Amino acid sequence: MLNVDGDKGDGRNGKDRKEGRKSAKEAPAATGRYFNRELSWILFNRRVLDEALDRTKPLLERVKFMSIFSNNLDEFFMIRVSGLCGQLHDGVVDLPPDGMTAAEQLAAIRKGIMPDLKRQLDCWHEDLLPELARNGIEILAYQELKEKQKKYLDGYFRNEIFPTLTPLAIDPGHPFPHISGLNLNFALVLRDEGKREFFARLKIPEFFPRLIRIPEDPDEKGEKTGLPRSGSVDRFIPLEELVKANLAALFPGMKIADAVLFRVTRDADIEIELDEAGDLLETMRESIDRRRFGSAVRLQIEKDAPKRVREVLTRNLELDPFQVYSLKEPIGMSTMMQLYKLDRPDLKDPPYTPSVPVELDDSRGIFHAIATRDILLYHPYDSFKPVVDFIRRASKDPDVLAIKQTLYRTGTNSPIVEALKEACQRGKQVAAFVELKARFDEENNIGWARALESAGVHVVYGIKGLKTHAKLCMVVRREKGGIKRYVHLGTGNYNTITAGIYADFGLFTANPEIGADVSDLFNVLTGYSKQKEYRKLLVAPHTLRKEIVSRVDREIEHHGKNGGGHIIFKLNSISDKESIDALYRASSAGVRVELQVRGICCLRPGIPGLSENITVTSIVGRFLEHTRAFYFHNGGREELFLGSADLMTRNLDRRVECLFPVEDPLIKQRILNVILPVHLKDNAQSSTLTSDGEYVRLRSSEDTAPIDSQRWMIENPRMVFLDE
Repeated sequence: MLNVDGDKGDGRNGKDRKEGRKSAKEAPAATGRYFNRELSWILFNRRVLDEALDRTKPLLERVKFMSIFSNNLDEFFMIRVSGLCGQLHDGVVDLPPDGMTAAEQLAAIRKGIMPDLKRQLDCWHEDLLPELARNGIEILAYQELKEKQKKYLDGYFRNEIFPTLTPLAIDPGHPFPHISGLNLNFALVLRDEGKREFFARLKIPEFFPRLIRIPEDPDEKGEKTGLPRSGSVDRFIPLEELVKANLAALFPGMKIADAVLFRVTRDADIEIELDEAGDLLETMRESIDRRRFGSAVRLQIEKDAPKRVREVLTRNLELDPFQVYSLKEPIGMSTMMQLYKLDRPDLKDPPYTPSVPVELDDSRGIFHAIATRDILLYHPYDSFKPVVDFIRRASKDPDVLAIKQTLYRTGTNSPIVEALKEACQRGKQVAAFVELKARFDEENNIGWARALESAGVHVVYGIKGLKTHAKLCMVVRREKGGIKRYVHLGTGNYNTITAGIYADFGLFTANPEIGADVSDLFNVLTGYSKQKEYRKLLVAPHTLRKEIVSRVDREIEHHGKNGGGHIIFKLNSISDKESIDALYRASSAGVRVELQVRGICCLRPGIPGLSENITVTSIVGRFLEHTRAFYFHNGGREELFLGSADLMTRNLDRRVECLFPVEDPLIKQRILNVILPVHLKDNAQSSTLTSDGEYVRLRSSEDTAPIDSQRWMIENPRMVFLDE
């Protein structure tokens, strides 16, 4: 495999192979072999925050990353922290590979998150807000408004917002209300004329935008908020500011002593006992409804909230002090993504036009093109349109007999779903495997499932005990030579929106063995097939773990005989103990191991006698690095697999995943000689993981040219060899 600079990697990392063979006694104790999963995730999200803090990036891109950081943290508390709280409550004593108890993890999570929250809010107030104002985007407090603007917005409050508000008293006759997750609320302390105090809660309606547009010079009739900008400046007021300024209208005859903004995060992990679920669709719908009532796991509250208010909330929400986060406003910054939607191309990354492979420019149609040779797409640099066209053409082609497809996250207004419905209406056999358990997309998928069923599509919802994460589409076509299968396999979802911002591989092939494997796998998904062995595919939960580990061990064997051992994995996460231990064995044997892991990495690189031949880098940039690629030097007979699976226990044991081989020589060369090397040599967006668990941002020097892998791919999307 060639590096970006053209040097051949020999797999020895500059040392003789024998130097890697040290005794086990020299390796760290078991508890020092692995990083904690949750703390590794915090480090990933910190790298997301670093993007927001980077002043070299366009302003609204920084705001976008600030919002993503907050949204990621919300989901982390809803799923991961809630799980740890449950373990603590239930007295679970099973320890993860790193040996930390649930209590230790919760304490470490809080310790790790607090500095990041401070950095985020300091950046917002001291950097982003002033920069936004200098660029004609102002977020104002109510007291900063002109009188005419106040008058207009007060009218907007009375006419639009006020009728939707429902203040809830809290007293012996009015029990503490349910506080829904992730909504903004005011905790109110009120006084009557007799100085008696009362407590109330007011939910801020979520169907209004977080930022209300301020007209520059509203006329007497007023104008709707949220209209396109008029003039040179966009001005906004936070919704909670406007509500707070008009609270008196809700409580005539009362004095508002305190109005404290807060937000609750609840356990959102859905657990389903499939043995008891007669109808999975209905069970999922009911479970989604129950999600609203999950246990509270976090309280975000204004920094200067009075003690009595804090005590009322924590007591009624049944929270411990470590679950309370006192923050400078604004609370819930994920909603600031609203700013990114402004029509300000001057404050965003420059647009680009995805390419379309020349191989698909075939007058005889897409099926002839795929039959001629395999075709690789690398999104978002390559357009996702050919994937949509593939299914659309199949839906209209009179020679197509059947279409089978997995759907995990399809997004809204999916053209792929519409094409499947049309195919069914045209009399073709259409089967769709819709994974209802795709986290936070359950409602969308239930809707698509019902729409597909109504159109006559055979819809399958899930496999007992497993989540189906594989990305597969198969078209069965009648041709002169007989029945032929055309297949698309990918690393990402069939989602036209995320395909524009996620970096993913997709492969079109008419390879008969892969087609037969995909056909067998669909029979597993839709029927009662117990197929476990496949011709070309590596499939979880049956073979994938075994096949990956055996290939690592094979690499060790080849390296021991002839040297040159080299493994490259590019993936989202690695936390599975067995997989990590296999890579440790490879490193100890002298095999060169290069890992590029976007998110969680529980493997500790660079430890003498254990992982000194392992390097770990991570790229967080304009696009989300979502590809999964697995390369083995294999004694010169190079193997490359792409697919849907990360090296996490859930992917290997509790999901249906699929890795597929890349066998076309030109495609393999493109990935091994261009795509992987340019990402591994990135010194603009990449960080390297140290043995003590810190990520160090890589920078170019006087002797090395800057390499931004994502920008390079935009500029060279269809390059096959770097020296061309």
